[in-house]
Amino acid sequence: MVAIDQEVPGFEVESFQNGNVNKIKLTDYRGKWLVLVFYPADFSFVCPTELEELANYYEEFKKAGAEVMSVSTDTIYVHKAWHDVSPTISKITFPMLADPAGKLSKAFSTYVEDTGLSLRGSFIIDPDGKIKSYEITDNSIGRNMKELLRRLTAAVYVREHPGEVCPVNWDKDKKSLTPSMDLVGKL
Repeated sequence: MVAIDQEVPGFEVESFQNGNVNKIKLTDYRGKWLVLVFYPADFSFVCPTELEELANYYEEFKKAGAEVMSVSTDTIYVHKAWHDVSPTISKITFPMLADPAGKLSKAFSTYVEDTGLSLRGSFIIDPDGKIKSYEITDNSIGRNMKELLRRLTAAVYVREHPGEVCPVNWDKDKKSLTPSMDLVGKL
């Protein structure tokens, strides 16, 4: 089971990106923020809506200092086929990771044994390789990628501003809070 501040395993997986097949090691991203977005399957219904929104925000994620990768239990060949025939998926320029044996999905607790698919899971991993935020939902519930970007921005902010925290609905244009034990005693 994954946990906050747990270091992520150093998996090596195949990816499809911009027409190329590559090997990716998660440990190669140490020193950089990483966002992993697990989804059930290519050629499905909700998944392309999420991945299109993720593609639309990809440059914003990169500006925040993060690399984004999607993950499903499909092979790189299925990723390529979907990318080649879908105008929506052809917009994707981030790596699409292939996890056909479900090893990565199992490590992140998104794998569903009965179907061999992944649940919808979003993970924000800090430059030390530790999970800072995650969300796992039923496959019938689509996610909000703008909210995922907001959570990444908040995680980056608190890392760069030790002692500060981000309140409800915080974004980069709002003030953070500095907790004080004196204030806590008055509540």
